[in-house]
Amino acid sequence: MRRIVVATITACLMGPAVMVAHTAFGHAMLDRALPAVGSAVFGAPATVDIMYSKPVNPVFSRIQVTDANGVRVDEGKVTIREGGRILSVGLRPLPPGVYAVKWHVTSVDSHKTDGHFTFTVRP
Repeated sequence: MRRIVVATITACLMGPAVMVAHTAFGHAMLDRALPAVGSAVFGAPATVDIMYSKPVNPVFSRIQVTDANGVRVDEGKVTIREGGRILSVGLRPLPPGVYAVKWHVTSVDSHKTDGHFTFTVRP
């Protein structure tokens, strides 16, 4: 009986903490990217792929890739894979240089997040 009482009290005390943690981590965050964040790659990639911690809604999600002069080098249309956890955008042929990636997503539970990173194309 004592174990049941202790378990019940523990559950009551931990329940709100778990709910707060779940709410705080409800946003879809960048998990990893290809090319990797801050990386230098040899040869131009054909796409930028961003993997998120939670599924995202492609209707309200964007990826924009620009060169050092701020000119867009992505093809504009974002595609989705892995049940909404990976967004991809095609790239035009890229010469060597530094490229900036800006992303904005809305997770399937309507939380909005955004971010940016760079990668470098080497010859």
